[in-house]
Amino acid sequence: MDVNVGSDTKAYRRSKVDKKLLRKQIKSSHTLLRHEGINTSLVPTKSLVVANGGLGNGVSREELSAVLKEMGSLKTLLMPPKKPYAFVTYGSEENARKAHIYLNGQKLQREEKEKNDVTLYLSFVDTVPCEQQTSVTMPAGLVLVEDFVSSEEEAVLLAAIDWSSHNNDATGLPEKCQPVLQRCMENGHLTTMPDQLTVNQYESGQGIPPHVDTHSAFEDTILSLSLGAKTVMEFRHPDGRVVNVFLPGRSLLVIRGESRYLWTHGITPRKFDMVPASDPQCLAPTTCDHGPLNQLTLSKRGTRTSFTFRKIRIDPCRCAFPTVCDSQGAPSPPSPPSIPRGPSDAARLEVEYVHRVYDAIAPHFSSTRHSPWPQVCHFLSLLSPGNVLADVGCGNGKYLGVNPAVISVGCDRSSALIQICTNRGFQAFVADALHVPLRTASCDACISIAVIHHFSTTERRLAAVKELVRLLKPGGHALIYVWAFEQEYKEQKSKYLKNNNPTNDTCGVTTAPEGKSSACVRSNLEDNKKKPADDCTVTHDKVGVHINRTAFNSQDLLVPWHLKEGKRGKSKGESEVARTNEDKTKFSTDSFPNGPDLRSYSNTDSQHDSLTSAEPVFHRYYHVFQQGELEQLCVQVKEIKLQRSYHDQGNWCVILEKPVN
Repeated sequence: MDVNVGSDTKAYRRSKVDKKLLRKQIKSSHTLLRHEGINTSLVPTKSLVVANGGLGNGVSREELSAVLKEMGSLKTLLMPPKKPYAFVTYGSEENARKAHIYLNGQKLQREEKEKNDVTLYLSFVDTVPCEQQTSVTMPAGLVLVEDFVSSEEEAVLLAAIDWSSHNNDATGLPEKCQPVLQRCMENGHLTTMPDQLTVNQYESGQGIPPHVDTHSAFEDTILSLSLGAKTVMEFRHPDGRVVNVFLPGRSLLVIRGESRYLWTHGITPRKFDMVPASDPQCLAPTTCDHGPLNQLTLSKRGTRTSFTFRKIRIDPCRCAFPTVCDSQGAPSPPSPPSIPRGPSDAARLEVEYVHRVYDAIAPHFSSTRHSPWPQVCHFLSLLSPGNVLADVGCGNGKYLGVNPAVISVGCDRSSALIQICTNRGFQAFVADALHVPLRTASCDACISIAVIHHFSTTERRLAAVKELVRLLKPGGHALIYVWAFEQEYKEQKSKYLKNNNPTNDTCGVTTAPEGKSSACVRSNLEDNKKKPADDCTVTHDKVGVHINRTAFNSQDLLVPWHLKEGKRGKSKGESEVARTNEDKTKFSTDSFPNGPDLRSYSNTDSQHDSLTSAEPVFHRYYHVFQQGELEQLCVQVKEIKLQRSYHDQGNWCVILEKPVN
């Protein structure tokens, strides 16, 4: 072969790659202009904008800085909070040109395995945003004391924890805590000694729901001692103000006055936090909401252990915030639903926490359900032309058009979802999965995808399987999918867990802090009927609220759905859920007049979600199935044969066959 021909081919390939890179670079420039108002320049300058190199992409300052410094000396590196880009200014235009040539289209090698690779796209800019020093005032009464305990004291306190103990009635606080509490008294952080201690341990990715400790249960001052890893705690005022406080290891947080009674506090469940960079010139190391843009980075969470000291209140609270004080007549948060004890209880729970919820969230829910699951599509592809398929619990109908050669009909309990099916041209009708108005033995195949886990008793789940079998012709097949308790199977995490974005600030709600909890320790009180700490209360007959994108801790739970603006639906026979105003901190509370407020429910002593979240939050009931449970349910139906069972992306699945004889 002619050498020149080979050389020309290689040059052509390089040119093709260069063209592709140029297209992507232009696209990123247009995106920056359209969404962020950033004008890029074709003329080289000392400054560049680095698309995909921002804190919002999970890129830390250390990762990006190391790559950029390879091209030359940096003058500034600005990383705006929660944005997918950064600005870099080099000491010379020559170094900026070099970065533009060699780093464009390059993948950034990540330090953490949890992070996805990102491809950097660099463009010149004429101007860089000025670093703005915005002052964020700490909540009144909130004090953070760094390095309050020494490393030696930290080790002693951690070693003193007995995680195996379940004794909630131990007398007195541990002796190991006395030196710390005495120092609090001497430094003026306490006026009286606490008599209650709660110890919790949080792994990376776990959090605490936004809440206010019950006024009537505890006195004013609450102390939180952070041991081990650092974290960020969010304080939110009812008017929408948010202050993110950086809690270093071995620090003491004193919560009193307005910060204790009025502001909610919580920790968002995620694996990375946006924190001040380790810069000796950092002006405000205690908060993450102010300071120049070049002082922020991402920090991976480790294991944090908290010691929370409280003083149990004897007399009613007389704080200066009566509108949120339960002792002064403020409404209490809704009570969590109980696990059903009979058919009527189960039906009521499903109406409130399944049927009404899906009607309310239908447009938003449908917008997130557009990709059919491959294994379900494979099942449908095996059906013969002219076969009759019933999709029981069809949702927005995404499986009704997978195999156009079959006669497909769907049904769902949500009239709002059925309307979406109708608008898409599918044959669907409103029906309960326990009573489908189709003739017995009229279907060649049935599918029930993510439906049966919404039934709240074993009897009702079994009835749903029997109804599918009733619809099948002899020789027909049914495919059932239910959510699995085991979200990590054969050392593989499901997409539900993998999609836990480390920089996602959407906070789920849970019944208690999602961490390991030791026994609550308190001294003896004359009033033995006094309500103990919320962290100590275990309500085994209540349905807990799950933190999104985390492993399940129980089988019966409520899963939050954060309703996005512009994706509101209408509940059948009821008023449309009111649109929020501009700051999205208020919404209608009368959309469900006959039941609990599904949007603001939380099984914690917390303020309503309308005060702690920018979006209304609904809660859907689920019974997540343990391994083997679905098979055990199906084999109770005599006229069926279990053909296959498998695990598919966090779901337990079975294929049933109705024998010909």
